[in-house]
Amino acid sequence: MFYLCLKPLLSRDKPTRDKSSTLLTPEGQSPSGQEVIVQEKTEENVMATGELNINHYPARRAAQVVQHYLNTRYGSPYRLLQLHKVHRGNAEDVADSGRKYELEISVQELNGNTTDKCSAEILFPRGEQQRSPQVQASCEEPLKINTKAQEEALYQQYKMNSGLLSAQHLPDSYGHIEPDMKPFWHLSIVAASFVMLNESSENTLYNMAQVANITQLATENDQLKFDSHILLHEMVSQEIIHWKLLFTWSPPDGVKVLQMEQLPHRHEGEKPLNTN
Repeated sequence: MFYLCLKPLLSRDKPTRDKSSTLLTPEGQSPSGQEVIVQEKTEENVMATGELNINHYPARRAAQVVQHYLNTRYGSPYRLLQLHKVHRGNAEDVADSGRKYELEISVQELNGNTTDKCSAEILFPRGEQQRSPQVQASCEEPLKINTKAQEEALYQQYKMNSGLLSAQHLPDSYGHIEPDMKPFWHLSIVAASFVMLNESSENTLYNMAQVANITQLATENDQLKFDSHILLHEMVSQEIIHWKLLFTWSPPDGVKVLQMEQLPHRHEGEKPLNTN
């Protein structure tokens, strides 16, 4: 058993999102293995209280926040955790604090297709400024698959390389990622999970869309350091949101996001900026 708690990262103003419903499809997955999400409209404008329908958007969105949280803690180039199923959900208003969700879910390790049951509490704070959700989660048997050897081999390869990694468009327009680039796609999803967790509310549903570019930076310490430009898909508003991230990774320390900056909105068809 393990027990985790995350405090809010940032406070910021954020526009209110459309409260349309989003449901997970039973089939189809993105290149990361994450389930494809399809938007559906709903006339329900008031958040449900009490026992939740596990197939409706309030439970699904709260569970997605837990997925982001677990990936910030345990994700790696060879381990990503994905929401597998919501088994039970309950929601209540907590005085002036906000709105609390209690969930029983199962998550899946993508590389090994193993599942683990988790209990979680998610508090979406209430206030004029949108703040990050507070998450507590406990899982029965976390991290069943040992990826230490793979992670150490990858770390040594890119720590000792005379040239620095540089890649673009993960995945490409056909959804393809070269096998040797998949660890860096996964690593970018872990880094992006810090942003998705920080930006989440009851009215959002974030997924990773693409790494526009990622560049390894020279460093004198024991961390691998990366500058990246990522694209997030906010499923409720259907926005593609661009972020610039500076993060480090090593097997013992995991991913540490040093800087995150939302980039200006660009119209469809406009080429991504070179942020390296």
